[in-house]
Amino acid sequence: MTHTLFAADALLPQGWAQNVLLTWNDAGQLTQVQAGAQRPADTQATQGPVIPGMPNLHSHAFQRAFAGLTEHRAEQHDSFWSWRTLMYRFAARLGPQHMEAIATWLYAEMLEAGYTSVCEFQYVHHDTDGRPYADDAALSRALLRAAQNTGIGFTLLPVLYQTSGFGDQPPTEGQRRFIRSTESMLRLLDTLKPDCDAQGARLGLAPHSLRAVPPEALREALAGLDAIDRTAPVHIHIAEQTKEVDDCVEWSGLRPVEWLLDHASVDARWCLVHATHMNDAEYEYAARSGAVAGLCPTTEANLGDGIFDFAKWRSHGGAWGVGSDSHASVNAAEELLMLEYSQRLGKRQRNVGASAAQPHVATALTLEAVQGGAQASARAVGGLVAGQQADFVVLDAAHVALQGLSAPDMLSAHVFASHRTSAIDAVWVAGRARVAAGRHALHDEAASAFVAARTRLLQD
Repeated sequence: MTHTLFAADALLPQGWAQNVLLTWNDAGQLTQVQAGAQRPADTQATQGPVIPGMPNLHSHAFQRAFAGLTEHRAEQHDSFWSWRTLMYRFAARLGPQHMEAIATWLYAEMLEAGYTSVCEFQYVHHDTDGRPYADDAALSRALLRAAQNTGIGFTLLPVLYQTSGFGDQPPTEGQRRFIRSTESMLRLLDTLKPDCDAQGARLGLAPHSLRAVPPEALREALAGLDAIDRTAPVHIHIAEQTKEVDDCVEWSGLRPVEWLLDHASVDARWCLVHATHMNDAEYEYAARSGAVAGLCPTTEANLGDGIFDFAKWRSHGGAWGVGSDSHASVNAAEELLMLEYSQRLGKRQRNVGASAAQPHVATALTLEAVQGGAQASARAVGGLVAGQQADFVVLDAAHVALQGLSAPDMLSAHVFASHRTSAIDAVWVAGRARVAAGRHALHDEAASAFVAARTRLLQD
């Protein structure tokens, strides 16, 4: 069966187009995107401009439940490392039911905020005592259920985590739920592959970081992943903190990104999450590899990580996308705003994110982030073009911040002048409306379950 939707304005990969007819099949795949079309008499028309759905390329779902709970001074000089200590305490209490409730609400929030798919960087594997659950995949399956129930597109990235620091330092007590041998991780991937395939999700691997995965384990894990699926995505935290860079240099004589590019076959399958602290040679070297830079501007700001040199990465043709990471903010437009504002603050100039092809910052950033996010997701979610999934967001043309503006200015107002989620009318995933009038069907139910789960965790 063929499905259609008509938009007076739509953001296609080459830019804005008018009178666009979107056509997709029962599988939710776009079969035709026709600009300059006549609206068929029996075809629904959107109430505002249509933009491609944003892939969220980096998520730790459980962290949504303690967002806002670490905004007090715990040490004389609070940093990522003191935040991590508090995060470990929270993670120590989490169970599969908590995980599913938290993730269900989070994924509904994501959809309401313009994300249509998510890459879940899942590193809490075991029971609270560090021993495997009877179902070793229990926590990953909780996340898969949350994705299926909300309708968000999904890439599951089980995390390999073995050491607490460079040079095979033993894991700490706070990391006991994360630890897996390489063999155990590959068994988990074999177990999860049929589940992911059954619901149209992708399965990949996330070596947590160079400090958490020794070189031999990294080589063995990547070889094992290739035996399962040579196209599977690989995501890794890297160069997020200056201490991490200094420790890597002390251990190996090389900076983290430099070491990784020299010792692994990094290519377009890879997502380098954060990559905040690179030198000039690393920016060029990493961009040339084809890997995606996984930028998480609101989390990087929240943790005091530093500022990614976006202009330099772009000058080398580097691909990039955005993620909400620790979920201090769950808002696709907010990540673009924070990215642009961080660049303006660092460079003391405006409209850094504009490009030669797209002078409107919001348009340029949206198109590039969708492309990079799709690549990192290893899913066909790269925009409004035939062959890609019918994932899109309808802006609310009646919103006071958008009313009466041209389509490019509406998107600019959505990113820079609204409450960001407030200007979203509808969100579609694989050709199915998941958000209508700004709300997900599970909004109230999922919110109540989330609050109950968080309350239990804080009381334990």
